[in-house]
Amino acid sequence: MWSQIDANRHLRHSAYADFGAQARLNLLNSIGLDDTIFSELNIGPILFREELLYYREIMAGDKVFVTCEMTRARADGSRFSFRHEIFRSDLIKAAVINIDGAWIDLNKRKLISLPDEINLKFNTIPKSIDFDEIQPRLE
Repeated sequence: MWSQIDANRHLRHSAYADFGAQARLNLLNSIGLDDTIFSELNIGPILFREELLYYREIMAGDKVFVTCEMTRARADGSRFSFRHEIFRSDLIKAAVINIDGAWIDLNKRKLISLPDEINLKFNTIPKSIDFDEIQPRLE
């Protein structure tokens, strides 16, 4: 889209993050975790970290393909990490996005674990080959 292009006539930096966010939402929707469920439970995802690594330009009119895989997670689903790879239509890798996130109770404004039924679905998300289970901190 024209609004995603910067003064250098290539994809602006923040548009890559938008592609990653949309890919995560599409993935959640595909496993039955859509906005309706999160609204009913009054929970939502938050990000602690978002790292973007840029490799090649994406120009106006280029089509992109975005992958989405889980690289780390706690067994209870309370913390998670994803990796996205963004490819141009010529299959050249243009960028990698790494994110770390968690779930928040929107009423209490506190971090939470996912309810068991939701966590079962969440754990069906494709895992990366280097997937690592996050161990809870001992307190």
